[in-house]
Amino acid sequence: MMTTCLSLLIRVLKNPAIFASTSLGLFSLFALSNPLFAQDISLDPVTVTSSLIEKRASQTGRNIAVIKGEYFQNLPVHSIDDLLRYVPGVEIQARGPMGSQSDIVLRGGTFQQVLIILDGLRLNDPNTGHFNAYIPISPSEIERIEVLKGASSAIYGSDAVGGVIHVISKTFAARLQSGSEAENVEETQKTSVNAALTAGEYGLKNVNVGAFVQKDKLAVSAGFLSNNASGVQQRGIKGYFHNNTASVSLNYALSPSLNVAVRSSYDHRDFAAQNFYTALKSDTASEKVKTSWNQIKIGYKKDKTAITLDGGYKFVRDQYLFNPHSIANNSKSQLWQGLLTWQQTFTQSTNLIAGLNYQNRNIASNDRGDHSLSQLAPFVSLVQNIGPNFTVTPSVRLDWRESIGSEVVPQINLSYKKDNWQLRGSAGKTIRDADFTERFNNYQKALVTGGNVGNPALKAEKSFSYEAGADWFLTNSSTNQFKVSGTFFQRLQNDLIDYVSTPYAQMPRKENLSPTGTFGLALNIAEVNTTGFELDLQTVNSLSTNQKLIFNAGLTWLKSESSNAQPSFYVSSHAKFLGNFSAIYQVSGFSISLNGLYKKRAAREASAIEANISKDYFLLNARAEYAFLNRSLAVFVQADNAFDVQYSDLLGSKMPGRWAMAGLRFNFAK
Repeated sequence: MMTTCLSLLIRVLKNPAIFASTSLGLFSLFALSNPLFAQDISLDPVTVTSSLIEKRASQTGRNIAVIKGEYFQNLPVHSIDDLLRYVPGVEIQARGPMGSQSDIVLRGGTFQQVLIILDGLRLNDPNTGHFNAYIPISPSEIERIEVLKGASSAIYGSDAVGGVIHVISKTFAARLQSGSEAENVEETQKTSVNAALTAGEYGLKNVNVGAFVQKDKLAVSAGFLSNNASGVQQRGIKGYFHNNTASVSLNYALSPSLNVAVRSSYDHRDFAAQNFYTALKSDTASEKVKTSWNQIKIGYKKDKTAITLDGGYKFVRDQYLFNPHSIANNSKSQLWQGLLTWQQTFTQSTNLIAGLNYQNRNIASNDRGDHSLSQLAPFVSLVQNIGPNFTVTPSVRLDWRESIGSEVVPQINLSYKKDNWQLRGSAGKTIRDADFTERFNNYQKALVTGGNVGNPALKAEKSFSYEAGADWFLTNSSTNQFKVSGTFFQRLQNDLIDYVSTPYAQMPRKENLSPTGTFGLALNIAEVNTTGFELDLQTVNSLSTNQKLIFNAGLTWLKSESSNAQPSFYVSSHAKFLGNFSAIYQVSGFSISLNGLYKKRAAREASAIEANISKDYFLLNARAEYAFLNRSLAVFVQADNAFDVQYSDLLGSKMPGRWAMAGLRFNFAK
C-alpha cells in the first residue's frame, strides 16, 4: 500500500491536471458526505487574543483563526512562518526558505503593522520588523496560534494595525491540579514526546524534537528545531541557511490561587541574504541574527478576580555583511517590558479588564547609532453580554511614548450569535511608531552609495479601521462541523511610514550620501486607504471509521490607494488577491497533506540583477506519510514547491524551486 500511495503522489505532483482533478474529487467527497466529526479540532474555539478574557471566538466580534500546535507535525512545513503562510488571510512575504527571513502581512498592511505576541508579551523587534517572524519558541511547545485579523491597538498598542499573531504555549496554558481545584486526574497528568528527522536535496538536514510533561502542580516542556542546508545556487553564492531554535518552559502552582510560569529560549539564524534589502548586483550578503528571550508570568486567581504580572526581556544581535569587501553592520537591540493585568467578573454578563504596559526599547549600532525609547500605556476593556445572544466590548488605551507624545486609542467590538449564525463588527483607531531602522538606517556609515535611508523626523502612523462580517456554522450532529466566514474591512491611514525612491538632490540630509546614488527615503505618506474582503472556510469530516479529511481555505481581495504619486516599496508589494489552503486526508495509517497558495500582485523588475516579480504564482507543498506501531512511528516523503515554480515574494530574493526530501517521525502520548 505504501508503494502504491507514493507512486500516486509522484504522478500527481508531476501533472498539475491530475492534481486539479484529484483535489476536486477529494473536495467533492468532503462536500457530499455526511461523516462523523473528528474530535481534534473546534471551529468555535475558546480564545484570549481579542480581549484577554477567555471566551468563544463567536463572542469576540472579530475574525480569529486558531491553529493547533499539532498541525506543525502533520503539514508539510518547516518553521512557524511556513505554518502561518497557509493560514487563511495571512500573507507571508518570504525572503529565504525554512525560517531564514519572512515578513508577515495582514489585510494589506506593511510587515511592521502586525504585532507578534508570545504568551501575552509582545515580540516585535525594536531594530526592524524584518525580525518579527523569528518567534523564539520551538514548535513542539506550541499549544495553539491565534490569528486576530484587523485593528487591535486599544488592547495591545503600537503595531497591532493589520492584526495580531498570538502564540500560546502548552506550559503557560496548562490547567494545573492544585488542592480542591483539581478537575480530574486525566487532565492534570499528561506526557507527550515527539521527534522528526528530515533529509533531502541541497544538503538538507532538519531536526524537530520536543517533550511536554504535566503532573499535578507542575508542567514542563522543552524543544529544539534545526533547519540546515547548503542551499540552491544563487548569483555568486549558495542560498545556505542554519536556523536553530531551542526553548524550555515551566509552570508551577504555588497554591490553589497562585502560579508562576517561566520561559527561556535562544534563537540563532545564519543565512545567505542576497538582495534581501537591495536590488544591487554587488549584493552577495550574509546575515546572522541571534535572539535570547526570557519571560515570567505570575498569576493570581480567586473567586471572580484574576491578576497577572508579566515580565520579559529580549536581546537581539544582528550582523549583516553586504559583501566580502564591505564593513559589517553590527547592531544590538533590547526590549524590556512589563504588563500588569486585572480581570474582574462582576456578573455572568459583565467582565472588566484593566492593565498597565511598560516598554523600554534601545539599540547600539555602528550603522544606526545608539538610541533609547520608553513607553507607558494604561488600558481598560469591558466585556458586556446583553441578553443571550449579543456581546459588546468597548476598549480604550492611553499610549504615552517618550519624545513622541500621547495617543488615546479607542475601539469597540460587537457580536450577535443565534443558532448557526454570527454577525459581528468592529471599529477602532490604530497607531504604529517607526522602528530604529526607519529612523536611523545608514546614519552612521562613512559613505552610503545607495539603498534605504532612515528619517528621524518621522511621525507615528495613525489609522481608523472598521469591519463587518458574518459566520455560518453548520452542525448536523455533535461530530460534524463546517464553518464559513465573510468579512468586509477598510483601513483609513494617515502618515503611513514607507520607503520612497528619492534622488540625491531631494534627500533632506546629504552628509554621508553619494551624489550619484539613488535612495529609498523613509517618509510619512500623506494618506493610504485599504479596502478588502476575506472569505474563510473550515471543516473536518470523518468519511468513515478510518478516514478523515481536514480542510482550511481562505480568499482575500485587497485594494490600496495612496495619495502619494511616487509608489512606495511595501504598500505596493502586498497581494491584491490571495488564496491559501491546507488539507490533511487520512485513511488508516496513510495520510497525504497539502499546502497551497495563489498570489496576485503588482509586477516589478530589476534589470541590473535580472530579477522580477511576476504578476501571480501558484505554490504547492505536498507530503505523503505512512504510520505504524499504533501511529507512534511514521515515514514520509515531501516535495516543497512541487510544481517547480520560479518565484519571488520580494524583488531580488529568489525562492527555491522544487525541493524533495524524506524523513522519519515519532510520537508518544499518554
